[in-house]
Amino acid sequence: MFETALQREVEALTQQLLASAGAYFRQDPGQVVVKFDLTGKAAGMALFPHRATPVIRYNALLLTENRVDFLKRTVPHEVAHIVARRLFGRRIKPHGPEWRQVMQLFGAEASRCHNYDVSRSTRRRLQRFAYRCDCRNHELSSIRHNRVLQGQTYLCVNCKQPLVQSCE
Repeated sequence: MFETALQREVEALTQQLLASAGAYFRQDPGQVVVKFDLTGKAAGMALFPHRATPVIRYNALLLTENRVDFLKRTVPHEVAHIVARRLFGRRIKPHGPEWRQVMQLFGAEASRCHNYDVSRSTRRRLQRFAYRCDCRNHELSSIRHNRVLQGQTYLCVNCKQPLVQSCE
């Protein structure tokens, strides 16, 4: 995938925010990998792979359609997750006081959700399959349905009986 000027701007802002947090807290928040491969309704996502460099995934379509607000809110939001986790530990709440403190340092609004129009954002819709147990009907996604076909058994959380495909 090719990199656009706007994506380079996001990467530069990410590095600038990391440096700003490092100077303020007098502790290096470390490196981060930036990707633009997120689809669906989420604008951004911070991931913390075990013993690996943290990753921030951004939704390139939402970035393009909401450039100014994305740079002002979404980029600081995701970078704040990285900084808060690195500086305060992994047991903090994702949008807790440590995260809000970093957002305040960045001069960004500490909101959890965006209000971007996501109608054009593509997301895979999984087919659903009808199943039943002794107490009610269930719907399993195609992923779980395929696992059932391969021998996996799912139990109802209520009656504890195995789910069986309905003939509907």
